[in-house]
Amino acid sequence: MTDQERLNQELRRREMYLAEAQRLSRTGSFGWRISTGEIVWSDETFRIFQYEQTTKPTVELILQRVHPEDASLVRQTIEVALRDGKDFGVEHRLLMPNGSVKHVHVVAHAVSDESGTIEFIGAVTDVTAAKQADEALRTSEQQWRDVFENNPTMYFLVGAKGIVMAVNPFGAAQLGYTVNELVGQPVLSVFYEADGEAFQGNVALCLQHLGQSMSWELRKVRRDGSVLWVRETARAVLRANEVVVLIACEDITERKSAEEKIRQQEMELRQLLDLAPQFVAVLGPDSGRPMRALYVNRAALDYLGLTFEEWQSSHPQRFLHPDDWARWIADLHSEFLGESPHEIEVRLLRSDGTYRWFLLRSNPLRDEHGRITRWYVAGTDIEDRKRAEETVRHENIALREEVDKVSMFEEIVGTSDALQAVLARVGKVAPTGSTVLITGETGTGKELIARAIHKRSGRSSRAFVSVNCAAIPPSLIASELFGHERGAFTGALQRHLGRFELAEGGTIFLDEVGELPLETQLALLRVLQEREFERVGGGQSIRADVRVIAATHRDLTAAMAAGTFRSDLFYRLNVFPIEMPPLRDRREDIPMLVAYFVDRFASKAGKLFRAVSKRTLDRLQSYPWPGNIREMQNVIERSVILCETEYFTVDESWLSRESSRGHPGNQPLSEKVSTHEREIIEAALAEAN
Repeated sequence: MTDQERLNQELRRREMYLAEAQRLSRTGSFGWRISTGEIVWSDETFRIFQYEQTTKPTVELILQRVHPEDASLVRQTIEVALRDGKDFGVEHRLLMPNGSVKHVHVVAHAVSDESGTIEFIGAVTDVTAAKQADEALRTSEQQWRDVFENNPTMYFLVGAKGIVMAVNPFGAAQLGYTVNELVGQPVLSVFYEADGEAFQGNVALCLQHLGQSMSWELRKVRRDGSVLWVRETARAVLRANEVVVLIACEDITERKSAEEKIRQQEMELRQLLDLAPQFVAVLGPDSGRPMRALYVNRAALDYLGLTFEEWQSSHPQRFLHPDDWARWIADLHSEFLGESPHEIEVRLLRSDGTYRWFLLRSNPLRDEHGRITRWYVAGTDIEDRKRAEETVRHENIALREEVDKVSMFEEIVGTSDALQAVLARVGKVAPTGSTVLITGETGTGKELIARAIHKRSGRSSRAFVSVNCAAIPPSLIASELFGHERGAFTGALQRHLGRFELAEGGTIFLDEVGELPLETQLALLRVLQEREFERVGGGQSIRADVRVIAATHRDLTAAMAAGTFRSDLFYRLNVFPIEMPPLRDRREDIPMLVAYFVDRFASKAGKLFRAVSKRTLDRLQSYPWPGNIREMQNVIERSVILCETEYFTVDESWLSRESSRGHPGNQPLSEKVSTHEREIIEAALAEAN
């Protein structure tokens, strides 16, 4: 488990503690930012007001639940809070949709940040039970006495001078006293010293508002010195021509302890997150936009050079590199709003105006109903890794360029008219971006011509991806070309990028394109026509900015007549045809090719030849070379290994056996078929060395 996962787990556990404490105490929490009018409720607050948690809280929404007789009081309290920005408390009734009435007590504390922005953080408590008990007290003296004596709630009857006139047995026992020990004593004797002044002020207000209930939260002290948190609901009443204050006390020690523990844990967690080198942010659902900013740690704010309020009000496009914005938006809608964990690599703007690469990992937190309540986002700086990858990429490009320089011309050697005509066509088509179809016998250098076209094009700095369509099973060729999604077929354990995606911005070379199955031909036709494709098992269209160069040794016209190759695909591929001449049609190039290959393989073998035997050269020029340049390359390499003289020679028996077979142009149909099969086998053996 990573540090981030442990932090997320700890935060979820603490949020669960707070939610359970609120449920047990029937007390919800809320936040109200004056500058924006934004109101945030806890789950318990939604339950108290009987609103769905998908509802966005507003002042008007609250007033809809307020009892008509209390609406004026609540509106006045809100107006004073907006005007003065000070702590407030109010008790009023709620008229629920089913006609029932709830009594709630609302208390809020005003806090302000460094810029002076006011935010109220408060609690709303369902005090209906206490109100019902209070109502029973007014109903009859006997009922009042029964409730006072027998109810498992602490009750005190206090005179105007603060002397305890009566206390019920339960209340006395809760404090560790008997009834007689408390009656006649100053009520302040059982209060926490620091709360005595606040209690006296509250009682004074009760006496000024006869018959009106008021509530507050204070601490009492038991006989053993332990502290008891209570929520007191008090009302001044006239009893036997004397004004007394009846106080009902609810033990909220457990709730206060839980809240204090959670506050302490949250403070420690925030401090821990602020010390973390990673960026940590917490986002919540918002009906007005995809996500609402709830928290971000100090490392992220320092990097961005913003305050928390500035970060909350800023649009994400402000931080993202322009080239990453569209990709981030697509990821947001496909993954973020799809409610699944995901990650994305983007560049974020630093306070000094520079960008650095970050890996952003996002994980959802769900409630017991499966609804997402939070998104936790962790950002890891991967700039160094990206730089290393870029360095390796450039080194690979440089290495590939060197390899290409060697491989591009290693067999395009010669000055014959046939070869120069091909190279002239290469020079014309290379910079255009048009689709090219290269035909010719096996071993004539079709892939080298394709690489030459790529190197002379505007895509030369991007990838050149080669695919041998004949070497891939028909059942897998579509997945190899276009990729597949996870679960697209048995064994597809993860998303696989196809060759077209790997060649994005560059060139793809489809060797032996005539071997493609018909269904794959249709998908390739779509790429050529619409410049888009879909992964196997996927439904999303992917744009393809790829130049296509195809090659085949087959007669595609005959294949179309036989129904094994689509005519519409042929015409799409045959935009610019190039036919590679066989080696027997460019015999004047053979001496140059022989010298090139002898020098190349002799250097590799650590040998030195004075010259090529004239007899050998004449024999090589007269040989028809059915396997073309590839066959010549293999014959010379084999001869270099075996030759032990100063002059390079070739075992003439190798050439006489091959020469006796003739070349395909002089053979009957049955022999042509055999020759064609042999060429395929020889080509496969040559490719596999």
